[in-house]
Amino acid sequence: MKEHFGLYAYLLLILASCQQKEETITITPEDYHNSVDKVTEVMIHDIFSPPVASRIFAYPNVAAYEILAQKNDAYKSLAGQVREFTAIPKPTDTTNINYELAALIAHLDMSRKLIFSEEKITTYRDSLYTLWSDANATVFNASKDYGLQVSEHVEAWMNKDNYKQTRTMPKFTVNSEDPSRWQPTPPAYMSGIEPHWNKIRPFVIDSASQFRPTPPPPFSMEEGTDFYKEVKEVYDISREITSKGDDSEEVAIAQFWDCNPYVSVTRGHLMFATKKITPGAHWIGIVKIATRKTNSDFAKTVHAYTQTSIAIADAFISCWDEKYRSNLIRPETLINEHIDDSWEPVLQTPPFPEYTSGHSVVSGAAAVALTDIFGDNFAFDDDTEIPYGLPVRSFNSFKEAADEAAISRMYGGIHYRAAVDVGVKQGRDLGKFVVDNLNMN
Repeated sequence: MKEHFGLYAYLLLILASCQQKEETITITPEDYHNSVDKVTEVMIHDIFSPPVASRIFAYPNVAAYEILAQKNDAYKSLAGQVREFTAIPKPTDTTNINYELAALIAHLDMSRKLIFSEEKITTYRDSLYTLWSDANATVFNASKDYGLQVSEHVEAWMNKDNYKQTRTMPKFTVNSEDPSRWQPTPPAYMSGIEPHWNKIRPFVIDSASQFRPTPPPPFSMEEGTDFYKEVKEVYDISREITSKGDDSEEVAIAQFWDCNPYVSVTRGHLMFATKKITPGAHWIGIVKIATRKTNSDFAKTVHAYTQTSIAIADAFISCWDEKYRSNLIRPETLINEHIDDSWEPVLQTPPFPEYTSGHSVVSGAAAVALTDIFGDNFAFDDDTEIPYGLPVRSFNSFKEAADEAAISRMYGGIHYRAAVDVGVKQGRDLGKFVVDNLNMN
């Protein structure tokens, strides 16, 4: 009898052990934040330009969102809503799939395909794969198979967006004969980046030129003209705010919204770069802040990232279309040539034409996308720049944050007023079009 009892207890122990191995895999919004943060970390390491970075954010979010839309009736597929995107495959093993897990796996897999340092994402992914597989191999394998299947579908669509073709197009040619045209700026005098970005397929907007802004004031360095006044205003504001020293709120604003992924630093004969997030990445960070504050569930979190990243991606396409159309010279070049040859802007001038302001367009669009989800007057504390030694700034709304991001470019000495004012309107108009034409829930 005792022997039978011992055998029975042994079998119960084995059964309990098996049950322990088949745990429930719970995927939380924090898991998704961590995945996005990891991609951002690798993007900073790899130094992607702001337009390219916006593309890297958008496609993985679309892949994750589409998987969740298969499960949750509250969210609608983007198939037929974004350009040339078709429905993802239906899952075959619906019994064992964890849709949140599949969405996260698709996000990681798409992200890995879009960055240079694939091994950094692969190492991070594999550590998670081990945890999930140990918890429940059946659910993990079914979810992974489906996540990778969707990733392949999204990748095939992505590969037709003309990005690869733009890699082989000619570099931007500087027109040194026309005094209004953009010239490379110190200290690195880099060539204009992404001159063909308007050829990238948009997500929602009809074309790169759909939100073509009004032209900048006619170029003239004659005193009294509208354009000269704009140049002089940048110079005067810069001198005023830098005279305040460490007490300058305007300089603090400029530095907070700098978001220049590649700042050249010269030390004698040595030149190196300091790395930061892009303006799009800053707003992606604000998505995390908003979803955390509202305790958003996994699906709403992914929805917020997806809608915002699509708006940002289309904003860069629209902005870069105008930049290389107007091809306007930067304040630094004109101020050094005509007003003060020793003047330097608060921020380092980025390597592309001036009009319109990329920060203004992108911030305007992102703010509209976020307001559509979280509402007007959504107050938040923006801690996105803490890793770069900058303090938290607080805002009463996404619109207020976008306005500050826009004017920061004047405080930084790298944009004229027209580029800021017209740019933020361009972004808001585009953002409204995106949210009006995306039926996500």
